[in-house]
Amino acid sequence: MTKKERFDNVIEYFKKERPVAETELDYNTPFELLVAVILSAQCTDKRVNLLTPALLERFPTAYEMAQASSDEVYTYIKSCSYPNNKAKHLVGMAKMLTKDFNEQIPDDINELQKLPGVGRKTANVIASVVFDKPALAVDTHVFRVSKRIGLTTNAKTPLETEKQLVKYIPEELIPIAHHWLILHGRYVCIARKPKCESCGIAEFCKFYTPK
Repeated sequence: MTKKERFDNVIEYFKKERPVAETELDYNTPFELLVAVILSAQCTDKRVNLLTPALLERFPTAYEMAQASSDEVYTYIKSCSYPNNKAKHLVGMAKMLTKDFNEQIPDDINELQKLPGVGRKTANVIASVVFDKPALAVDTHVFRVSKRIGLTTNAKTPLETEKQLVKYIPEELIPIAHHWLILHGRYVCIARKPKCESCGIAEFCKFYTPK
């Protein structure tokens, strides 16, 4: 099976079996999603969704969060991973968003990465989810699943993974493909013991060997 054939088979499976695939982070506005994605680094979406309601009720906009101290923000997010750093990033992000972007979330990946706490992965999430741009965020699930299935070859970094994936995924499917791979990694192709026997793409997978 060529790499293109593997991609085509995997894409056709997901198009049929998971025509709707979205982020599991709760949000109502682009700002709320940006806050949630920053908090989600090395933290589960489930945990983030428990934290954001109170945080965003207190600071519903970038302007209001920009007025806060990182110590106050910390009190709302202390049960997530790296709360000290994330509190500083959230306040810094809100200040820059207010000062330099008139509180408008930029749609450009390079502009997004100027914001504190926003790396390429977070920028790609915002660009694809909010603005439906062909940006593919690579988190641990996407990195692992792509490698296991055989969609990537010798990719050592998230950026290498991203470049290899977008080469074979049609541009219009890149935003949803990010969610296909994440959800597959979260519920089927899990890290320690993938559920190969019940996996719908096992026949196209390099990792799977029938018993």
